[in-house]
Amino acid sequence: MVGDEIEARSFQIILQELGEHNFSDQELSIVLRIIHASADFDFAKTIRFSSQAITAGIQAISQGCHIITDVQMVKAGISHSKIIPFKCDVICAIDSEEVQKLAQQNGITRAAASIQILKDKLPKSIVAVGNAPTALLEVLRIYQEENIKPLLVIGMPVGFVQASEVKDLLNRSSLAYITSLGRKGGSPIAAACVNALLQMAKTV
Repeated sequence: MVGDEIEARSFQIILQELGEHNFSDQELSIVLRIIHASADFDFAKTIRFSSQAITAGIQAISQGCHIITDVQMVKAGISHSKIIPFKCDVICAIDSEEVQKLAQQNGITRAAASIQILKDKLPKSIVAVGNAPTALLEVLRIYQEENIKPLLVIGMPVGFVQASEVKDLLNRSSLAYITSLGRKGGSPIAAACVNALLQMAKTV
C-alpha cells in the first residue's frame, strides 16, 4: 500500500471502531484526524467544539490568516502542501531572542512570552496550542484583560500541571475554540486539527 491508501484504510478502520456518534460531518473530519494521529479513541469522548469554531477556522484560513503555534513541533506537524494555496503563514516565536529575554525579565515561560510578543497578530490568527498550558493561559488572559480575540483557538496542551484546568477555562469561554478536556493532548493533536481545517477549506 502507498501512503494515501494506508490513510484511507486507517480512516475506514477508525469509522468502524468509532461506531455511533453525534458529530456533524465537519466535526467528524477533525475527530478522525485526531484519532489517526494518536490511535486514541478517548478523544471522541473529550473533544469539544464551540458553536462556530469550524466555520471560523475555515473562513480564517480562506482569508490567509496567521497560524500561531506554541511550539515548533506543532508548526512542523502542519501540512506544508495543504497550506500553500491559502498563503497562510505559520509562526512560532518560542525560540526567538526577544521571547527568551521577555521570559527571563518577567519570570514567565517562553511559551507565554511568545504569545505576548505576538499579541498584535492575534486578531488575524488561529492559535494552535499543543504543548504548553501557559501559552493557552496567556491567550485567555490577553482576551479577558485586553479584549484581543483570536479568530480561533485550538487548545490541546498536554500534561499534569494546568493542562486540564486551562482547557476547562477555554471550554467555558466565549472564544471560538476546539479543545479536548482532561490531561490528554499534544502537538500532533493540535496539528491534526489544523490539517483537518485546511482540508475542509480546500473543498469550500
